[in-house]
Amino acid sequence: MELVNVSRYSPLSLFFLFFFSLFSLLSPVRSTDAEALLSLKSSIDPLNSLPWQKNQDVCNWKGIKECLNGRVSKLVLEYLNLTGTLDERSINQLDQLRVLSFKGNALSGPVPTLSGLVNLKSLYLNENKLSGGFPESLSGLHRLKVIVLAGNQISGDIPLSLLKLRRLYILYLEDNQLTGTIPPLNQTSLRFFNVSNNKLSGKIPATPALVRFNTSSFLGNIDLCGEQIQNPCSNTNLGPAPSPDSKRSSKSSSSSKRAKLIKIVAGSVGGLVVVVLLLTGVVLVCLVRKKSEKGKESTETRSKGIDVGGEAAERGEGSGVSGMGGNNGGKQGGFSWEGEGLGSLVFLGAGDQQMSYSLEDLLKASAETLGRGTMGSTYKAVMESGFIVTVKRLKDARYPRLEEFGRQMDVLGRLRHPNVVPLRAYFQAKEERLLVYDYFPNGSLFSLIHGTRTSGGGKPLHWTSCLKIAEDLATGLLYIHQNPGLTHGNLKSSNVLLGSDFESCLTDYGLASFRDPDSLEEPSATTLFYRAPECRDPRKASTQPADVYSFGVLILELLTGKTPFQDLVQQHGSDIPKWVRSVREEETESGDEPNSGNEASEEKLQALVNIAVVCVSVVPENRPTMREVLKMIRDTRAEAHFSSNSSDHSPGRWSDTVQSLPREEHLSI
Repeated sequence: MELVNVSRYSPLSLFFLFFFSLFSLLSPVRSTDAEALLSLKSSIDPLNSLPWQKNQDVCNWKGIKECLNGRVSKLVLEYLNLTGTLDERSINQLDQLRVLSFKGNALSGPVPTLSGLVNLKSLYLNENKLSGGFPESLSGLHRLKVIVLAGNQISGDIPLSLLKLRRLYILYLEDNQLTGTIPPLNQTSLRFFNVSNNKLSGKIPATPALVRFNTSSFLGNIDLCGEQIQNPCSNTNLGPAPSPDSKRSSKSSSSSKRAKLIKIVAGSVGGLVVVVLLLTGVVLVCLVRKKSEKGKESTETRSKGIDVGGEAAERGEGSGVSGMGGNNGGKQGGFSWEGEGLGSLVFLGAGDQQMSYSLEDLLKASAETLGRGTMGSTYKAVMESGFIVTVKRLKDARYPRLEEFGRQMDVLGRLRHPNVVPLRAYFQAKEERLLVYDYFPNGSLFSLIHGTRTSGGGKPLHWTSCLKIAEDLATGLLYIHQNPGLTHGNLKSSNVLLGSDFESCLTDYGLASFRDPDSLEEPSATTLFYRAPECRDPRKASTQPADVYSFGVLILELLTGKTPFQDLVQQHGSDIPKWVRSVREEETESGDEPNSGNEASEEKLQALVNIAVVCVSVVPENRPTMREVLKMIRDTRAEAHFSSNSSDHSPGRWSDTVQSLPREEHLSI
């Protein structure tokens, strides 16, 4: 071995030589995503279903759905006949993954440790042959929102550490071999949950996060008990059986206890006679008062809240969803009143878990008025179990007819998307119609922009926040438009709610057809100017191009903080970009800087303004489709990531959890 003659190096050179040698030992060169993927392919793709080539751009490879700054962020390899085991080392090198899916293959072996995927949001490993224990490493991925491991052979306990995942939105573990108890999941973000067809036992925790799910989420676990499945827990369910020694001790003492009991009963006979006489007197007094108290109680009950069919609902008084009365039939998916034609509470969502509450529970709930609009009044309903829903009472229950209303509810009830507020159930009777949605505690986009200002004079949001919100809204609106003949019909900032991760979610969609076409009632000024010019006549049906127009107006509201109390498009016309710049410059002069102060930020802001301008074209044929709009927004966001810097964050009024971070969910749009 040749020795290095260090005498010919200066002290400074020796220092740098030592430093770089040490650095090379401590920090080995990380393999590229292409190398990691090729290594993964070698372990799971014997049939060569993945035509990956090293000399090609990895972002154009089959199954690479999205890249971020040249790194793979969405890997979707579904139904490709992949076999073998997942290579832990290769997968963990893909540390920029947001979405990872191997759904519908024949992968085997244990789920590898995935602690290196620190940015992962969605994991789909369902419909494989995976075995071993639950991958507890998932509990350390704090951005994880979706875990789908259904249809495998995973065994062992569901780890308690899942409570660390504060953003958990979907947990599907059905059709496995899991044992033990269900952990007391308490994440308010949890909306989809299924552990059916396992070997779980014990009491189902009655946490607010789990009490909303009913039998369909727990089927096939014969040793489970709890209120969600209408199976009361006995001592056998809750704890170990008594030991043989304790049984013998109990038997030997039973004789003496029996003798004492006889003495107690004999001594109590005399007292019992006296008690009976006293009770007789009390009953007589109660009978005299019963009639008057019954009338008083009825009056108090009707004054509690929504009071469906009564005047209290119109005034928004009280605190209860009462007044309908009735009895549920104990059937999942439909709770009918006694008698004919009085209506029912119908749960929606094909394949969804039905909520574990009844019409009676809903009627007993305390309620708070959230707002009133052209379609009706909206309430926050808190049930006795603590479960909260949003109830919308439609203003006109005569149109359309009951059969047509039910068909439309079935269509809307099937919509499930992260940017669409799910419609969970509906009630209809001759004179009443109620819609039940998930409750969103973070409020609306209108409140975010304008705060408590009723004048609509809010402050423009930072351009990065505007881009994220715009992408959320465009994604949700495109999903709605992909259903033939379906439109939103009433898009505005007050009909956009903020989810658990402050994602923007559309609500009040698909209800425009429920208005009486002969109604003379005009929409409010604010609502009117969100609408496209060709749809401002309430008798005109909503269209998808009209939704695009409303979307453009909403983007202008984000950029300026101004609600469209006036027709902004007609007022500013071709000067809209100039008007937006002037409004934002006014905010800069007032000391609340909405821009980043660099040319890159100005370019992205201008790009978003241009998207809004083309959306609010007066001619419907000149407006882009929502698919085209979404592509423009995503292209702008992708470019923004390359030019972003430390100043590119939202202002203080925008939650720290909602900054310019990419939002990817593995859901088809």
